[in-house]
Amino acid sequence: MPRYELTYPKEAHNTVKRYNSRGASYALKTIHEIINAAQLLHVSFQPDDSPFPAVLPMLGQMGSFDRPSADTGDVLDLYLHGYVSSRLMNVSRAKTTAADGQETPDGLPITIAASFVDGLVLALSPNAHSYNYRSAVLFGYATVVTDVSEKLYAMECITNSVVPDRWRQTRVPPNNAEMQSTSVLKVRIVSGSAKFRTGNTHDDRCDLDDESVLDSVWAGVLPVYTTLGEPIPSSYNRINPVPAYLEQFRTDYNSNSLETALEAAVEPPEDKKAVDPQDD
Repeated sequence: MPRYELTYPKEAHNTVKRYNSRGASYALKTIHEIINAAQLLHVSFQPDDSPFPAVLPMLGQMGSFDRPSADTGDVLDLYLHGYVSSRLMNVSRAKTTAADGQETPDGLPITIAASFVDGLVLALSPNAHSYNYRSAVLFGYATVVTDVSEKLYAMECITNSVVPDRWRQTRVPPNNAEMQSTSVLKVRIVSGSAKFRTGNTHDDRCDLDDESVLDSVWAGVLPVYTTLGEPIPSSYNRINPVPAYLEQFRTDYNSNSLETALEAAVEPPEDKKAVDPQDD
């Protein structure tokens, strides 16, 4: 755990410009925790053969192969899991190999985004509607992991991000065919930012002073949260009952998800109110 809060530098591409003092963060811990909590990350890059940027949903997790015990507030890399011959993997290999066959230092520029909706903010007027949300964006350079030990480290991190300790509860290590068909990207992060909104409705004074509006329109927040249902075993499953680690994860996940949504609906102090999505 760092002794002081580390932050990403503010650059033109990552600086939140609207209400940045109320709903933005450049703290590594805040950004990394949003990324790690996301079940899907959206990864964008620019293929050479396309006029349009590509955006892919991928599994990923922050980590440090050289310092496995590093905290989310430390400098970390992002590991992404994908198929060996996918376009992203092929473009990354091409970008990290020079004409003489040697690896180049940077890699493929990519952007990674994650977001959560914690509540539907239903105001008196349509224009004042919003979401309670958390979002994070990272910018970095991707290279394909070639070291087997680091690749296994990344695969374990990503597997355990789905369900804690799941890697150890499966048939591991992966066999040769699985290792050959899977590639892992290591993204060296250079900047990032987080943006969020919490609280209740913020209506204009003209509506708050209009008794007919107050008497006819419901205003407030509908909390939004994900719930994990009862496990459904496969046709060949022989493990009964559901393992304790899996049931405990389900219980904790559901409890934490609800708690986060309810806490987000609490109105923050006036000087800490966050920005609405449409403001930037």
